[in-house]
Amino acid sequence: MTTHTERGALARILGPHDGQTLGSPDGVRDRFMVDATDSGGGFSLVEHLMAPRSLAAPVHRHSREDEYTFVLEGRPGILLGEQEVFPGVGDLVFKPRDQWHTFWNAGDAPARVLEIICPGGLEELFKVLDLMTHEPEPEEMASLAARYGCDIDLDATGPLMERHGLSF
Repeated sequence: MTTHTERGALARILGPHDGQTLGSPDGVRDRFMVDATDSGGGFSLVEHLMAPRSLAAPVHRHSREDEYTFVLEGRPGILLGEQEVFPGVGDLVFKPRDQWHTFWNAGDAPARVLEIICPGGLEELFKVLDLMTHEPEPEEMASLAARYGCDIDLDATGPLMERHGLSF
């Protein structure tokens, strides 16, 4: 049974395979569980499923959102400014707005994390990128990211990929 809350949004339960999943099984897949329209703009919730040694995003920062990454499975690596951390299952990592960061699967087995993005809306950029039928040129990626209040640092991304043997 579906019920309405006082604000009119539908209450619902998501099963382990519910939600829209986009991306590549050979790299990173994003499962969109709660988006900004579901939460009244307050937050979004995305599960990132990462193949071994895959980079989830180029080094970037966003001006409007804070992110919280909760590790469900595997061994992610996370760049926070100049610091690299390797949280374990059950750990929560806070990535504040305006801080350069990225994350990847540092292990040889699949990894899964839940990403809470506050406020919501940035998940739309993930959807746009997931649905692209071509590999965007650096200028195209930077322009697209800028529409969502993001900056991308491709010069910092290459050395990180080489250091950890990552594909993107």
